[in-house]
Amino acid sequence: MKRTVLLLACLVAALPSLSAAGLWVEAESFTDKGGWSLDQQFMDEMGSPYLLAHGLGVPVADASTTVTIPEKGRWHVYVRTYNWTSPWSRQEGPGRFQVCLGKKTLKTVLGSKGDAWEWQYAGSVTLPAGETVLSLHDLTGFEGRCDAVWLTTEAVAPPTEKEALEAFRRAELGLPDFPEQTVDYDFVVVGGGIAGMCAAVTAARQGLKVALINDRPVLGGNNSAEIRVHLGGTIEVGPYPALGRMQREFGHSRRGNAQPAENYEDGKKQDWIDAEPGVTLYVSSRAVSVQTADDGRIASVVIRNIETAGETCLQAPLFADCTGDGTVGYLAGADYRYGREAQAEFGESLAPEEADRFVLGASVQWYSRDTGKPSRFPVFDYGLNFNDEDVQRVTMGEWTWETGMLHDMTTEFEYVRDYGLAVIYSNWSYLKNRLGLYPERALDWVAYVSGKRESRRLLGDYIYKQDDIDKCVFHEDATFATTWSIDLHFPDPDLTPYFPGEEFKTRTVHNRIYPAAVPYRCLYSRNVDNLFMAGRDISVTHVAFGTTRVMRTCGMAGEVVGMAASICHRQGVLPRAVYQRHLPELQELMRKGAAVEGPLPDNQRFNEQKPLEAPKALK
Repeated sequence: MKRTVLLLACLVAALPSLSAAGLWVEAESFTDKGGWSLDQQFMDEMGSPYLLAHGLGVPVADASTTVTIPEKGRWHVYVRTYNWTSPWSRQEGPGRFQVCLGKKTLKTVLGSKGDAWEWQYAGSVTLPAGETVLSLHDLTGFEGRCDAVWLTTEAVAPPTEKEALEAFRRAELGLPDFPEQTVDYDFVVVGGGIAGMCAAVTAARQGLKVALINDRPVLGGNNSAEIRVHLGGTIEVGPYPALGRMQREFGHSRRGNAQPAENYEDGKKQDWIDAEPGVTLYVSSRAVSVQTADDGRIASVVIRNIETAGETCLQAPLFADCTGDGTVGYLAGADYRYGREAQAEFGESLAPEEADRFVLGASVQWYSRDTGKPSRFPVFDYGLNFNDEDVQRVTMGEWTWETGMLHDMTTEFEYVRDYGLAVIYSNWSYLKNRLGLYPERALDWVAYVSGKRESRRLLGDYIYKQDDIDKCVFHEDATFATTWSIDLHFPDPDLTPYFPGEEFKTRTVHNRIYPAAVPYRCLYSRNVDNLFMAGRDISVTHVAFGTTRVMRTCGMAGEVVGMAASICHRQGVLPRAVYQRHLPELQELMRKGAAVEGPLPDNQRFNEQKPLEAPKALK
């Protein structure tokens, strides 16, 4: 109660007087986004989706929307924005833009000052009552960002503190404390990557009413055209060869990272989900809160549309966290780990001597193209001081362009992504403007949705470890086989002298393995009784994560979770009971698999890394 009273007091103190008029506009809700991109990756950090001027150094087209001015008069304009290069440079940043109202462009340049998300005063303008056009005018094409615009007849900015700002935002948007719309499902899957897709469709094919939540406009996660990582791992191997065959129904037919968008065949994934009548897809929607019952089980999840801010409550007896970050589990109080275990804890030779918070990083991939004519690039110099020795003389960057291993992937992820962008632009600028290289090449694609590898790992009744893999340990509840090497990245030592602790490229050693089956007990939470997990956030050590994390393997985990959810539904039990009392039923489903009957396309390249053949004694 004290906290609530204090929050309300802070909010009231920050509000304009009762006589003032105000108009709140979310940037992500603009009807015409022009060349601006919608970015929702950091909602948990800074509170909201925002528009991003991702133009690769070329100003993007204006974003605009029509607003209704409630009364004639002089209106003050505030914009919530962020000088994104401030962690590395004290000079004015490159993400500069202006606000236009009607035919009036406010002179103040926004986004170039400060060192945090803040309200910046854009100026004032006299406006008539009625409709007028509000626009964002980009000046650089270098990642200017706008969260919201506040127009007020009194020169008082909204609050900046996170909780007070959220309360202010909800009040201005007219959002109730809890969604008025509640929808019931048999199974709610949060996360629209390969694991979530497979979990949702598998459960639906078993007769469940399923909700699939995806916080981007396209499906596939790291395999989407927004991030462009090909599917890794091998399907149709191990004790249940039928597992993974369903991925042939939507998997891409061409391999490669950081390739043209069409290589990732996003339309095929969308068509595949659309064809399942038992799956309701909530596109561009993000889970923002979890409600738990007195026994700790999840009762519902609230999702928010990243464009409209509309919220919906989804209720179900069963949930699956396929977010990669373990977001649903974290919000529900599930046990989890972050970082590397000590070598002694599980006897892992590949683990460090002492536990730490090191994780595999996130990649911002990119490539350039030959334009056939002179091509210039603006000077980009914001604190990352390249020289002739450390500059990367390349025309593209794929998975090795990886950052953030020493940062928190849940609370510092905007920094991690922005650092990835900053090194690309700084390096390319040095190549073009200082060395005169690649005079006819231009940046053609740079991801702004970063391909994250590792963050929280939710804990199940069993934690899969290196010894299980090395010895191909038999588990009675064995499920899908992991085939990728134990692939643990580390900072590129060639960059350490120049960027200590902030290396932006990685190397790896592929520790080849025999196919090793992961126990079902790794796929449900040990303390949130109705929560499954599939994908990057299953119950494994950091070392074991090196093999289980690739997307085809994650998809098979999702398939098993979908099967187990169907057993829970039919038998009226929770995930743990599937292991305790219904394991033969799960094994029968795994033998059959979840693929449609009949011939399937076989032109997809599914053997990305051929596993070693297991010795006869281990088969």
